[in-house]
Amino acid sequence: MDRFFPYGRQCIDQDDIEKVVEVLKSDYLTTGPWVDEFEEEICKTTGSKYAVVVSNGTAALHLAALVLLKKGDKVLTTPNTFLATANSVVYAGGEVVFCDIKEDGNIDMEKAYGMLKNDPSIKAFFPVHFSGNPVDQDILKKIREELNIKILEDCAHSIGATFRMKDNSIVKAGSCTFSDLSILSFHPVKHITSAEGGAITTNSKEQYDRLRKLRTHGMQKEGFINKDMAFSEDGEENPWYYEMQEIGFNYRITDLQCALGISQIKKLDDFVARRREIARYYDEAFKDSPVIPLYEYNENSSYHLYVIRVKYKKNDLTRSAFMNFLREKNIGTQVHYIPVNKQPFYTKRGHGKETIPVMDKYYEECISIPMYPMLKDSDLKYISNTILSKVKI
Repeated sequence: MDRFFPYGRQCIDQDDIEKVVEVLKSDYLTTGPWVDEFEEEICKTTGSKYAVVVSNGTAALHLAALVLLKKGDKVLTTPNTFLATANSVVYAGGEVVFCDIKEDGNIDMEKAYGMLKNDPSIKAFFPVHFSGNPVDQDILKKIREELNIKILEDCAHSIGATFRMKDNSIVKAGSCTFSDLSILSFHPVKHITSAEGGAITTNSKEQYDRLRKLRTHGMQKEGFINKDMAFSEDGEENPWYYEMQEIGFNYRITDLQCALGISQIKKLDDFVARRREIARYYDEAFKDSPVIPLYEYNENSSYHLYVIRVKYKKNDLTRSAFMNFLREKNIGTQVHYIPVNKQPFYTKRGHGKETIPVMDKYYEECISIPMYPMLKDSDLKYISNTILSKVKI
């Protein structure tokens, strides 16, 4: 096979290109009408009341953490995530507490509930919907209703995903049904892309207003403190005047990116449907083999990742050798993730010795294989057969 299959990649078509060209020919390249339109589309997709789009998913996490946390707050999260989830806590002056995961890669929600209930010094909870599979929303609802905890859902993997509650109601990823804020990512390997980009969703007008202000240097055009500067002698508001009452950031996103995002989000349902078809194909291909899918097919997952578990020592393999073999066969793979608590930055802060046996075992075995909508069934056959050829039956 001559073509290389990365573990994930963007899906760009002519409609996307034409949408971006339309912006290039318009009066606005940034902070224009396409930003508002993209935010409206995100609200329609997630069911949230408000959305604030920013330059990337990490910026979304940073601003969300600033809105929710006070300096010194402890925040419970998962070690099975990209660095940015935990880092956002540190950006806001907080302290990270790690909770073990379940076999499906998600944070152990029952254990998290117990830790939050028994330790009132933990002020916030940042669960991650790993691989596109939402965390248990029934337990999240319980945490929301019983405990005085701020909740941020990291939905970077899960736009388009749903969760069926015990009462059969459906919760959409990013809806903030049982959380204060949710974040999304539009990196090229995600479900939809705006090249780079991210968003924060919320149902709180107060949080929405503060997020918009923090996105643009902390600038505001109302509620002035320096009234003698804001208004002329005859009482008219000075049209040029703005104020910075707290420090903010330049986390703005361009109209070019938002135009691409608008075009992409209209295809989200098709993208997710194909990802689910690919997951079903892999599940069947690996049936009764030593290659174990991370979880059985889940119609609610939006399958950002397809993770398999392999017992390498049993098959006389190392993971490095296996990944290098697959790369030689033009199959790209990745490990999601190195436990965050084992990173040197966090071990210097006293982490690394947490009791997280499920995470430790998962990390020894996990590997992510190609998952993106443009993969054809013939590609999937080649990928799965190549994987199985190296693993002993």
